[in-house]
Amino acid sequence: MHIHEYQAKTLFNHKHIQTPKGILIYSVDQASDACKTLGGSIWVVKAQIHAGGRGKGGGIILCRSIEEVKNACSQLLNSQLITPQTYAKGLPVSQLLIEIGENITHEFYLGLLIDRQTKKITVLASTKGGMDIEKVARKTPNQIIKFGINPLGHLSVQDCAFMAKKLDLHFKFTKQFNNILLGLYEIFTQKDVNLIEINPLVITKENKLLALDGKIDFDDNALYRHKDIIALRDISQEDEKERLANIYHLNYISLNGTIGCMVNGAGLAMATMDLIEHFGGSPANFLDVGGDTTADRVAKAFELIQTEENIKGILVNIFGGIVHCDLIAQGILQAIEKVRLTLPIVVRLEGTNATDGLKLLDKAKVDIHTESDLNKATIKIIKLAK
Repeated sequence: MHIHEYQAKTLFNHKHIQTPKGILIYSVDQASDACKTLGGSIWVVKAQIHAGGRGKGGGIILCRSIEEVKNACSQLLNSQLITPQTYAKGLPVSQLLIEIGENITHEFYLGLLIDRQTKKITVLASTKGGMDIEKVARKTPNQIIKFGINPLGHLSVQDCAFMAKKLDLHFKFTKQFNNILLGLYEIFTQKDVNLIEINPLVITKENKLLALDGKIDFDDNALYRHKDIIALRDISQEDEKERLANIYHLNYISLNGTIGCMVNGAGLAMATMDLIEHFGGSPANFLDVGGDTTADRVAKAFELIQTEENIKGILVNIFGGIVHCDLIAQGILQAIEKVRLTLPIVVRLEGTNATDGLKLLDKAKVDIHTESDLNKATIKIIKLAK
């Protein structure tokens, strides 16, 4: 689950991580009062959406007068902001964060994530913070400093000092930096976070370390433990299909291709998408129906796939384990009848009772193509979709 920047900064403040003074507004009428309350003569108007790259998309505007602030608010509020990290239609902007401008002398990147390869919570830092940190990571990965934390241990003050030294921070900033990094680690571990980052973490002319931005992504599977985090959810920022899929316990992500995918198991789903790309097609979605799928869930999965604008065909790839393939085949037939599918469908079944399941589909009075070999199934649906 994602949250907004202003919400992340509230969590930062609870751990005494300093952020710029800011006020959240919902209408242009509130802009003038917000600026007067904040004081100063330079303000930054920041669109609040669940996506990075806002600066590149025009979602962060520096203003040198209250009139400029009001114009920026008029431009952003109730718009669809498109950034390099959003879908083509962008995300709705219904609230803005107005912050007082800061005198910045240097920008850093600081974050924590779970490194699946090392099986550790890993601190990432760089002296090259700002809008192009992704470019830095891609082109000059040696400029990204990494530090893995023993999962059976904790982050120590000595570890923080090590990272500060790697960033070549002056000793006068050590205490502030330690407080920030330890605070991020506490949020990460206490709130079941997948990713937390400050980009940029800045040094000001007043010798302060400030979190100029904030991003936190939480583990959906652990949200039941955190009612306070669930309360921060903003469904207006979520893809409608993905939100509906969650209700039916489906893992669904919209993509831009033409081949709809329905698979049980995340790893198998990724492999299926890779094969579609390998043979010249393009997946329209990621969809994991789970190992204990039911006919109703399969029906909802087909319904969601059909709503994709560019969909030309559907590939069903099911490995029967806990649920037998013949029962899955029955569910597929019920689902096709229920949602009245007319798109080309190729079904590949493997595992327990796979032969019986394929026979059921072959005998059915619906236009379904069956294959036991995944490569052949993938090639067939790509041809049918064309």
